Amino acid sequence: MASDLDTARERPETIRAVPVRHPWRWVALAVIAIFVAMFVHLLVANPNFDWPTVRKYLFDPLILRGVWMTIKLTLLSMAIGIIIGIVVAVMRLSSNPIVAGVAWLYVWFFRGTPLLVQITFWFAISALIKTISIGVPFGPSFWSKPTNSLITLFVTALLALSLNEGAYMSEIVRAGILAVDEGQTEAAHALGMTRLQTMRRIVLPQAMRVIVPPTGNEVNNMLKNTALVSTIGMFELLRSAEAIFNANYKTIPLLIDAIFWYLLMTSAWQVLQFYIERYYGRGSTRATSLTPIQKAKLMFAGMQHHGGIS
Repeated sequence: MASDLDTARERPETIRAVPVRHPWRWVALAVIAIFVAMFVHLLVANPNFDWPTVRKYLFDPLILRGVWMTIKLTLLSMAIGIIIGIVVAVMRLSSNPIVAGVAWLYVWFFRGTPLLVQITFWFAISALIKTISIGVPFGPSFWSKPTNSLITLFVTALLALSLNEGAYMSEIVRAGILAVDEGQTEAAHALGMTRLQTMRRIVLPQAMRVIVPPTGNEVNNMLKNTALVSTIGMFELLRSAEAIFNANYKTIPLLIDAIFWYLLMTSAWQVLQFYIERYYGRGSTRATSLTPIQKAKLMFAGMQHHGGIS
């Protein structure tokens, strides 16, 4: 009985948890709220935004045509760039020094020169090569056609964007391949697989976890880089907006329309990219990423539990 009383006396008091105060959170929130209020006031009070004109041209046929051209250039350029990137990455990892050297030169050139310069070069290629022909090297040709009739504005934009993207994708793919343990390749060779079979069935599927996230960023960049082809007169989104504000001198409203569509396209891609990364991330040691809806529910539940910001 006495021992029970002694134990009761020695038992420590229950700890009372006191929430940690975060006054600077309230300060930061107040500062952000002031800036947001100033920005909203600017949008509403400044007549130079000319919102009626923004609404008038937001779905203009010329703008929509530019949006479609931007999407088409992005998809085709990325598809070609990814194929080129895989081939060049495998070439760079080749044991043949000539093959690896050619791949290195390709990456060195296209990563080392500005994309705008490359676009302009392909646009002026007819000044260098007058005709494109097929035939015996240094001998007679069986088919010939003027360069200008083959390399149109669309082909010019596609060549410049895809060749430039291929150089960047090759480094992304190479990094993904190198991230796969060499033991996987050795085991595949021990089972009798060829180098191509090993790459296609063993290495690349595992490398996708490393390749997909930066590739998603490249798609996002490509959506914006298509604006550079407006310099050669290609009617993508920015050039379409320019054509309209060059006629009505409503520069700011038309640029706002272009910004809206760029943000819409990049935002839609970011959502799609999230689910692609989530798919290829299955089976990894890390926990599966929460969807935006799940994150919002978790945040709302946390705010209810803590009674707001503490």
